[in-house]
Amino acid sequence: MDYGKFRYEEAQRLKESRKKTVQITMKEVKFKPKIAKGDFDTKVRHMLEFLDEGHKVKVTLQFRGREMAHPELGSKILDAVIEQLGPIAKVDTSARLEGRNMTMVLSPDKKAAKRPASPKPAATKPTSVNPTPIKQDISITTTETEPQNAKDENIQDSQEAI
Repeated sequence: MDYGKFRYEEAQRLKESRKKTVQITMKEVKFKPKIAKGDFDTKVRHMLEFLDEGHKVKVTLQFRGREMAHPELGSKILDAVIEQLGPIAKVDTSARLEGRNMTMVLSPDKKAAKRPASPKPAATKPTSVNPTPIKQDISITTTETEPQNAKDENIQDSQEAI
């Protein structure tokens, strides 16, 4: 057996096995207790993208100053995150307070990843029920009476002025 050929084939097998592996990284998203609704939605959308790509997400809630007196506000925000990402993510590490930060780790749910994404419905033009053209006689009649009505109003205005 040729040792050079053996080494080459072994290198090719290792190269193939590396192609199929997926690097799972930890992404971090930071919140504050006084976050606005629009900012919250944007960050949750980013978390959704990270989870769809297969990454784990570390959610960090930072407290400053007197915010430390109300950790329940932080847990409300983290509960809202779990509620929004419910079927897509599972909680690896539940929310816990570490100094001035409250952290939680989410990972993509394997069951949700197996489900195929439903394609967006294509935009279709509405079809008309009655393909016959609409008669234009009505608009012609309307335009003929408008000048007559204007004459009548002018006559009435002139009579009132006298």
